[in-house]
Amino acid sequence: MIERLDYVAINGPAIASMAKAKGDMKTIDAKQRAMIELRVSQINGCAYCVDLHTMEARKAGETTQRLDCLTVWREVSFFDDAEKAALEWAEAVTSIATTGAPDNLYAALSEHYSEAEIVDLTLIIAQMNAWNRLAISFGHLPNARSQ
Repeated sequence: MIERLDYVAINGPAIASMAKAKGDMKTIDAKQRAMIELRVSQINGCAYCVDLHTMEARKAGETTQRLDCLTVWREVSFFDDAEKAALEWAEAVTSIATTGAPDNLYAALSEHYSEAEIVDLTLIIAQMNAWNRLAISFGHLPNARSQ
């Protein structure tokens, strides 16, 4: 895929508004946020965002093993119940047309997160889906890194 257009150059103010909103979601720490953003991006198949949020997760202190196993998080023992509830919620909200964000997942999430955290988590998921759709639609790909 080639980059179709530079959406940031074409409507920078709108993109800046989206980016600014990230700062208003303060109840979820950087490491968990990066993992949620990464999982959503994996589901959506956004190469640019997978690359970006993998780097952000590492910078926030995430381990290589957890990053490597994020796509199979249900199968491994090193995600705790709160993280599992958040990942399940992220997957359901990302696929909301088929899942409907069911009550049982919301109830599981509510066992571990406050209402403010649930709102922020859901905003993070919704925003990540929007970023994925922009990057994929316009062919935005990551540059190769030397490391």
